[in-house]
Amino acid sequence: MHRPELAETDEGAEARFAAGHEVGAAACSLLPGGVMVEAEPDLSAALATTKALLESGHEDPIFEATFQHDGVLVRVDILEPNGIGGWHMAEVKSSTKPKDYHVNDLATQVWVAREAGVPIESAAIRHLDTDFVLEGDGSLDGLFFDSDLTSNIQDRVETRAEVVAAARETLAGEEPSILPGSHCDGLPCNFAAYCEGALPQGPEWPVTVLPYGGGNNWLRRGVEDLFEIDPTMLTNPTHQRVYQATVTGEPDHNVEGARTAMADWCFPRTWLDFETIAFAIPRWVGTRPYQQVPFQFSAHVEAEDGSLQHHEFLSLDGADPRRACAEALVTMIPSSGAVVAYNAGFEKARLRELSEFFPDLADDLNSIIDRVVDLLPVTRANWYHRDQRGSWSIKAVLPTVAPDLDYSELEVKDGGNAQAAYLEAISPTTTDDRRAALDAALRAYCGRDTEAMIVLARHLTQN
Repeated sequence: MHRPELAETDEGAEARFAAGHEVGAAACSLLPGGVMVEAEPDLSAALATTKALLESGHEDPIFEATFQHDGVLVRVDILEPNGIGGWHMAEVKSSTKPKDYHVNDLATQVWVAREAGVPIESAAIRHLDTDFVLEGDGSLDGLFFDSDLTSNIQDRVETRAEVVAAARETLAGEEPSILPGSHCDGLPCNFAAYCEGALPQGPEWPVTVLPYGGGNNWLRRGVEDLFEIDPTMLTNPTHQRVYQATVTGEPDHNVEGARTAMADWCFPRTWLDFETIAFAIPRWVGTRPYQQVPFQFSAHVEAEDGSLQHHEFLSLDGADPRRACAEALVTMIPSSGAVVAYNAGFEKARLRELSEFFPDLADDLNSIIDRVVDLLPVTRANWYHRDQRGSWSIKAVLPTVAPDLDYSELEVKDGGNAQAAYLEAISPTTTDDRRAALDAALRAYCGRDTEAMIVLARHLTQN
């Protein structure tokens, strides 16, 4: 690796690593009798242990079997005997389906193992099965699904030697002079900041502020600066609005359109926002891998005279929060009036899941669902400020209508921060004082979201 000292770890790296470790441990726990190959005191010991197990005729699963060929060392998550003298290789992933880079990884591992003399007869990505539902007995049987890639990887296995040779040549040479681009596949990259720093200074208002792929269409024509576009060639009404607001510096604001869109949003209006947690391995009965479980909500109830009453729910005890959340919703949200969310499909989905899981609360929860309306399309259709830079996320819109309601001074600034705060709060190692601070930070953040919606809606309907 060139310049390893330039690597930067993003905030979510530790959480992703922990989730991956948990998933790997769960996969091993489902194979009793398996043997873990420890890399103690070093990887040479792991190579020797693996070799000894195979030469002894070991007939149980092997975890972290270690092989080396042509200077390439691999540790295989799971090797299982197939009962006819060969082995099945399974690479465990915390995803819910195989990804292309998983296929390359698997091909490399199969190549190394086979070249080391191990008869790998089949190979799969062992990933989480989204159909799995945790039952009351807590069993994880069925949590994983093997996507067999034995045939798919064959061509890649046969070309691994060439790939390794090319990689070795790159490592031996000077640092490649390659700018980031489409070849960067979207995975978190520890060198992104370094590589992006080498990019040439772009225009102040690039064509990429045009949403829905509009900017990319202009880039393919060789146009990078929005101010160089011929506006008569813009046929999409949204692109026309974004262009006009950007070049003039005047926001696009359709007051009458916003008033008409919200005219039938009956009072009392409840402005609702959820915060959720999604565990790779379900922790609570009736949940699936990565199911979004609400642990918090904020609800501002607005009367017709504009007065507000704030309700909130937050569970930080680590127990299943769904029942308490559902009960709080039906208690705190009025039985009539619009329920307003931003990108409301998310809130409706969470409400629907609660309704299905708690049939005794279904009527009240379904009543809430039936009254949910969405502020996002109203905002998208009737407001655009050039500082949004092509986005209508509430974090992008709010500074253009209420800069004093900034998220930057909050400890919890976004949904990712909220999930991290929740995980820290429920950890048994977290002190009471720290948990209290996290409680306050989460309440401030979620409350800011619903407050922001109210401020935005009022701005949209005022001249």
